[in-house]
Amino acid sequence: MSSALRIALIGAGRIGRVHASNIAACTETDLTVVADPIVAGAQDVASRFGGEAIADPLAALDRERVDAVVVASPTPTHIGLIEACIDRGIPVLSEKPIDLDMGRVDALRPRVARATSPVAIGFNQRFDPAIAEVHRRVIAGEIGAIEQLTITSRDPGPPPAAYIAVSGGIFRDMTIHDFDLARYFVGEIDEVTAVGSCLFDEGAREHGDYDTVVVTLKARTGAIVTITNSRHSSYGYDQRIEAFGGKGLLSVENVPASHVSVSNALHAGARGPVVEQFLERYARAYANELDEFVAWVRTGASSSPTFTDGWAAQIIAEAAHRSAREGRTVRTDEIN
Repeated sequence: MSSALRIALIGAGRIGRVHASNIAACTETDLTVVADPIVAGAQDVASRFGGEAIADPLAALDRERVDAVVVASPTPTHIGLIEACIDRGIPVLSEKPIDLDMGRVDALRPRVARATSPVAIGFNQRFDPAIAEVHRRVIAGEIGAIEQLTITSRDPGPPPAAYIAVSGGIFRDMTIHDFDLARYFVGEIDEVTAVGSCLFDEGAREHGDYDTVVVTLKARTGAIVTITNSRHSSYGYDQRIEAFGGKGLLSVENVPASHVSVSNALHAGARGPVVEQFLERYARAYANELDEFVAWVRTGASSSPTFTDGWAAQIIAEAAHRSAREGRTVRTDEIN
């Protein structure tokens, strides 16, 4: 293995470009290959960040040319690419979700368990510096055992209807990040109660999805998690988390677009909107995610979310989807 990890990037879309930028900026990695069936996109990414542009993702998995793979292609391709990496013994970091078909995810679990190379899933929010700090302080016992965890996630605006049609719905696409954070903080989840409405987004209505949801989770420890999601937010990308225990409370507030406040005859200490997009809000988290994956490849020790983490978050997403449609609490063991 060369001094810098030679990385193949599969997928040259929006998330692929984020990964390409981080791979190019990291002193531990070289972007060797960029693969995308829309080869013009791969060529554009390669021209900006390095590497050879090709159209065939499988052709990028040449064990003699690459040391690790980052999968940022559409969800239906994830399982096939993870399998191909396992077969070749190549470490892989794949974006979430693993697949929209829980049966296919379950079927892959034994192969991952036998794999000799790392399989990481891209839950980047764990690596946000503020969220990571709260987690460290919770583990250190600063607030005692978590009794309540409150997560708020609201996007500035809904995605295109065409995206919603293939996303698997808000629980599998958006809330899944919050489900992973819930497990990260309170451990395994036993019960899921979800309610959803479609209040404003015609795309969600057209495809039978929700634009507004609230989910309550009950952890095996007895801790209660409340998750609030919306597909729009007039004041920017609303991302907050609050961990409450018997000894106190730790919280993460929104990141403001500007740290300047104004006081005048109409306002006292007023601030402008918060940052507009998740790529801006979690820019450092994506970079830290890559660093942790590199550490796993090099040393075998890592805090990267595993395939099991991805599988467990999807179990919760499936339970939430069922709960919202059936109007009842769903136990996660019903999904297995």
